[in-house]
Amino acid sequence: MKQLNFNLPQRQSVIGIIVLFADTFQSIVRALIPLIAIWVFKFDQINKIYLVLSIFIVIGIVGIIAYIQYINFTFYIDTEKNEFVINKGVLNKTKIAIQLDKIQQVNINQSFIQKIIKVYSLEVDTAGSSNKEVKIRAISKELAEVLKGKLLEKEFKSDKVESEIQKSEDIIKISLLSLIKVGLTSKYAQTFALLLAFFATIYENFNQWSQNNAAIENKIDSYVNQTSTLFLASFFILILLFTILIINLTRTIVKYFNFKIEKQQESLVLSYGLLNTRNTIIKPEKVQIITLSRNFFQRNLNVLDIKIKQASLGETEKEERKSAIEIPGCSPAERDQILKLLLSKIPEHHFVLLPNIRSIIIKIFKYIFLPIVILILIINNVEISNFNYLFIAPLYFIIVVLSIYFSFINYKLFIGNDHIVKQNGVWDIDKQIIEIHKIQAIKTSQLFWHKKPNIGSITLCTAGGNITFRLANFEQIKQFVNIWLYQVESSQKSWNT
Repeated sequence: MKQLNFNLPQRQSVIGIIVLFADTFQSIVRALIPLIAIWVFKFDQINKIYLVLSIFIVIGIVGIIAYIQYINFTFYIDTEKNEFVINKGVLNKTKIAIQLDKIQQVNINQSFIQKIIKVYSLEVDTAGSSNKEVKIRAISKELAEVLKGKLLEKEFKSDKVESEIQKSEDIIKISLLSLIKVGLTSKYAQTFALLLAFFATIYENFNQWSQNNAAIENKIDSYVNQTSTLFLASFFILILLFTILIINLTRTIVKYFNFKIEKQQESLVLSYGLLNTRNTIIKPEKVQIITLSRNFFQRNLNVLDIKIKQASLGETEKEERKSAIEIPGCSPAERDQILKLLLSKIPEHHFVLLPNIRSIIIKIFKYIFLPIVILILIINNVEISNFNYLFIAPLYFIIVVLSIYFSFINYKLFIGNDHIVKQNGVWDIDKQIIEIHKIQAIKTSQLFWHKKPNIGSITLCTAGGNITFRLANFEQIKQFVNIWLYQVESSQKSWNT
């Protein structure tokens, strides 16, 4: 690859027009989903000639838009102003200038279509914004890596960029077996909620359709009456569990296939994906919160998940969860290796802060007392013979009591010389790790009825989110707050340089 002068405006690869076309077409299709749904249900009533003409017109318009996007999109580096400049637009042209010292992260990704035409996208993430400021959708891998290196440099010594790409050291590779273990043992609740919403929608639509077809409705009622309700419920639960396992397994393998962690100078580079390949860089000094997560099955299978949060830039809680970098299927040895790379050492603790027994009272009131009162009211106003779901009450009571018990015994704050670790969870046990010198603010709170038992709460604020520990010994909390504030003020370490 020849030397590149990034002082001159550069365009994306010509073949990248296909990517621009696909992105624009996808956006239009998503916007027209309600109209497309109507067309599907009324396909026999639609004039086929007008339908075909409409499709060709849309394709033509999308093609023109994609070509204009390609022509108007240029990027270059202004070394005098120390800025990365992007020009883009279709009818209204936009110029974006990003200060190089504000660039937080540069990621190189590849979607399924980009894999086919052999181009890559480059995303630039800057301080002060919750979104990717710039996304170059179609450039070669060599150009992407060279541009990435230039954007992450502190100083520019030459207008020319050498095509030599930094060598990387492959340190961790997550095996397919580990991904299978994680896929079969995680994210049950999220998948169950999605499936429940999906089946509820299907059931509602099917119910409306069957009501308009009396013969079909009679057949369904006859079949249900002849079949044991318990059998149908058991069959549905088995199908649901099997579907959850298949979805989780497929999603994990497709998303994290060929997961590799490489070390480039002082940073870690993560690359993964079967259909869409993602490439993310992690700078240890920018890491704010590291979460280690595992459940009973994963503990016995010797795997765990790691989630890494860097500076969130004022994102909402939903955006923070979405932007967290996840490393699935790590073994304990790989976990220790990653912690040493990110934190320079494995966290140790010398003191454990425990919650007060009173923290259970509010949970008992919310999840046991109130439901019992509601159940009593229902029973008093509904005949027992008409209330077919009374058997759920004992099951609910057992699950809630166990959940409250395990959440209490798992709730701990481990305190060391350089690190703080919050542990919590019922089934999935999470350990959130922060370095003391990265704390930005500390908040303490105590309700007036908690003064006599001497309990209170503490919130540790970081650029990657907050960690709150509730209802512990307030005197101990205040002692540690003074120590942590002193450590933050006197520390020579910095995470924002």
